[in-house]
Amino acid sequence: MPNKTIYVSDSDLPIYNRAQELAGGNLSRAISTALRRYVDAEEGRLEGYKEITVPVGPGTGRNRQRQRFTGIKLAEWVRSNDKKAEIYRVYRSRSGKYVVHIEKTPDFVQVTNETGLRKMLGLGEHVYASNTGEATLEVVETLEALKAKVPAELYEMVAAFTEAPPVQDLDI
Repeated sequence: MPNKTIYVSDSDLPIYNRAQELAGGNLSRAISTALRRYVDAEEGRLEGYKEITVPVGPGTGRNRQRQRFTGIKLAEWVRSNDKKAEIYRVYRSRSGKYVVHIEKTPDFVQVTNETGLRKMLGLGEHVYASNTGEATLEVVETLEALKAKVPAELYEMVAAFTEAPPVQDLDI
């Protein structure tokens, strides 16, 4: 097995020691794992992929769970009314799978018991309510499987994008 010498500054020594602890005493394994991730991320970046982090689960804000993957956003589609919105995002992962992220905003309800001028001026009793909203992430293998997961208009956008060649050679 070939040997490689790595010179470590005194200020970086604690991180190397901690990595060795976490790798069960095998610093080579820790370094190889980190380098594998680094090379994979950089090759993806050179191919145009980005690290994407999306919220999943119920609720909003910082307490919400997040999931991360490497991909390219292919399309986004929003359906909304005066009470809520649904945001569909479709990505292609580096492995060629389709990633569907659906974010549903909290439902919002406003009830006013007044009528006429008092209602127009916003006077009187008002009741407001909302839920927490939610977001989901699903991975599908094929374009055909994607069709059942997203609105038809969004599917058509993704299909058109997918069928287009990534590079068009011009004879000029």
